[in-house]
Amino acid sequence: MAVDFDEAKSIADKIGYPIMIRPSFVLGGRGMEVIYDEATLREYVDKAVGVTPDRPLLIDRFLKNALECEADALADSTHVYIPAVMEHVELAGIHSGDSACVIPPVSIPADNLKTIKEYTKKIAENLHVCGLMNMQYAIEDGKVYVIEANPRASRTVPLVSKVCDTQMARLATRMMLGESLESLGLKDKVIPYHGVKEAVLPWARFPGVDPILGPEMRSTGEVLGLSESFPLAFYKAQEAASSELPHAPEAWENKKVLISLSNKESTKEQVLLIGRTLSELGFTLIATKGTADFYNTNGIACQTINKIGAGRPDVADLIMTKEVKLVINTPKAKRNYHEDRKTIRKLCLKYKVSYITTLAGALAAVKGIEEVTKVGKGGVKSLQEYHAMIR
Repeated sequence: MAVDFDEAKSIADKIGYPIMIRPSFVLGGRGMEVIYDEATLREYVDKAVGVTPDRPLLIDRFLKNALECEADALADSTHVYIPAVMEHVELAGIHSGDSACVIPPVSIPADNLKTIKEYTKKIAENLHVCGLMNMQYAIEDGKVYVIEANPRASRTVPLVSKVCDTQMARLATRMMLGESLESLGLKDKVIPYHGVKEAVLPWARFPGVDPILGPEMRSTGEVLGLSESFPLAFYKAQEAASSELPHAPEAWENKKVLISLSNKESTKEQVLLIGRTLSELGFTLIATKGTADFYNTNGIACQTINKIGAGRPDVADLIMTKEVKLVINTPKAKRNYHEDRKTIRKLCLKYKVSYITTLAGALAAVKGIEEVTKVGKGGVKSLQEYHAMIR
């Protein structure tokens, strides 16, 4: 905890950058930010309002490249039942309300899954929770960290209820009225399909705002996509959130994807997978010089386009004329990333071109596009048909 810059600097020097900083007593990650250097820390502290010894700034080590996940639980003060663990698509650092998540998880190792369930049960039992509880976790280098324990209902309760056919609000109410968990006869379930939650973001209603995800929550709703495969469930969720991903490129006159990626070397394998998959599906890759050279050097054909203001046609022209169907545009980690990237995102918003701002989201989107291009969206099943598949 810190109340001024000197205290904040001392803490940051001790635990190492990047750090996560936020005011005390906030909801929805309000005012929360990831700080990468001393200059940005000073700027944040100077702007912080109402900081006193009773209301300090909270500073934590930021978990880099950590997989975030959460678990909702039902408890009767003594025993605990966990219907499902949810895996976030975006890495830790994006607010849980703004990130996509999938039930059941698709990449959490079995030992980590076991740890998450054990921690959830122990914490709920020791807090004597009666009713609902939500736990949030991050996994960094194979180690599970507890982010927070919320002894209350979470926004994920309706999603878990629908996907798992477990009416959590009704069951929690019955336990709060005195019924035991044992008397309800709940059993662990095997879910043979996937439900993907995607956040609905109100960017279009706030002209001039940079539409980028971060630790401060901005979503105003959420949708659910269901399918027997994770990629297709993700694709459906994007469609429901009015951010439809392209597919079947042979059916279009133009089939171009604009890619602008930061930190390409540190995430080389993933960046190459995105480009290679899109190229093999028949998309034409277009990028500014740095990203285009990276792809071409690694054997993936990519056309070069001018940066904004560096000669016509440029990136802005492609978006305004809707020559591209999708923009993948990841910002640099530091706050002072290039202004061009902000402009690209704002133009996508204005001209209704689908865009993605995280590498994890881009990977999931590309898998979804690949699935739909190869096998189609499939038929529509009712919720009851999905529930009948549960074992």
